[in-house]
Amino acid sequence: MHREPHLSNAALMARRHAAVARGVGQAHEIFVARAANAELWDVEGRRYIDFAGGIAVLNTGHCHPEVIAAVKAQLDLYTHTCFQVLAYEPYVELAERLNALAPGHFAKKTLFLSTGAEAVENAVKIARSFTRRAGVIAFTGGYHGRTLMTLGLTGKVAPYKLGFGPFPNEVFHALFPNELHGISVADALASVETIFKNDIEAERVAAFILEPVQGEGGFYVAPPEFITGLKQIADRHGILIIADEVQTGAGRTGTWFASEQWPVAPDLITTAKSLAGGFPLAGVVGRADVMDAPAPGGLGGTYAGSPIGCAAALAVLKVFEDEQLLQRSRAMGEALVAGLRRIGAHTPAIGDVRGLGAMVAIELFEGGDLARPDAQLTKRVVAEAARRGLILLSCGTYGNVIRILVPLTAADALVAEGLQILADSLAAAQ
Repeated sequence: MHREPHLSNAALMARRHAAVARGVGQAHEIFVARAANAELWDVEGRRYIDFAGGIAVLNTGHCHPEVIAAVKAQLDLYTHTCFQVLAYEPYVELAERLNALAPGHFAKKTLFLSTGAEAVENAVKIARSFTRRAGVIAFTGGYHGRTLMTLGLTGKVAPYKLGFGPFPNEVFHALFPNELHGISVADALASVETIFKNDIEAERVAAFILEPVQGEGGFYVAPPEFITGLKQIADRHGILIIADEVQTGAGRTGTWFASEQWPVAPDLITTAKSLAGGFPLAGVVGRADVMDAPAPGGLGGTYAGSPIGCAAALAVLKVFEDEQLLQRSRAMGEALVAGLRRIGAHTPAIGDVRGLGAMVAIELFEGGDLARPDAQLTKRVVAEAARRGLILLSCGTYGNVIRILVPLTAADALVAEGLQILADSLAAAQ
């Protein structure tokens, strides 16, 4: 075991508390020394299996050799010009690739940015510019970022929105369908119509924005019939649909974009996280006529579409092709769901196992009673798993969901080892 000299997790946490703002959360009191694929080692030399993936950023694993090689090659050429000043081919090539991958039988264009929240902000700007309308309808439980606009869109108060208001106006929240918690597709669609009656007329709404699978909200999958109904409402009133694929994109759900599995194509897609294999890069991909609505100078950013990020993303696309990671995502998802259901067969607290591709979660309830979400057990399981060498993350409106975002490049044996640790942690925490 390699141990960093003179470093310990406890000592570094003490320095962190003294130097870093309190509002920056941390799921585990662990400091990483190195990482490879789906494993990492802390400064004390302890090994962990990574089922968190930097919150869906590492679909191609930690430090994939192809990605690192592409970044190293780019570093020797140029690291920054600001695309709006001096352009570079990797940005254009990556845009061409994403335009071809995005669903929809229409011409597409792409804008690159730095973060997921920035992509969402710009998707709203583009939608407003195209429609000449201001209103945006998001959904309960949705998570869209930490800027003021994206916090306004986010449908969860604690901890994201606490003390940060007021938020931008003309943002409204409809119900997201969630059969497990008593919200049907009909209920969700009716709530949109209620907003039109009570809050804003449909003719002033620019866009609906939703995640194909809610991330922070609890890994609830948007049912196809809901998407169909929402599209019918959108077409009736000239409203755009924005698919927020910051977490679901880059192959996590078994297709490059989760919205490829929708019965209809969104008008705009936001992407980030695993797009560049651990390097900061985000994008908005959408209908060419919509994307071209803002005038020159209306879109961009100093670091937007960094050449380092673009080089990394092109390497990620190559890795997906060479290693057949879309197929791998689907197979891994099936294995994870099957393994979790086996655990659930003798763990009453697991009230649901769900997912799309390799975006998989379990939801915990007291004694399996769906009326009693068990956030405390969830916390204990996540902590116990870390003690046993497995990194997990919780999520959900009720704080009772454990999500799995293991790199798609992880070996079957490693995934099985992680599932066994999860099973042992569940048994120990109850």
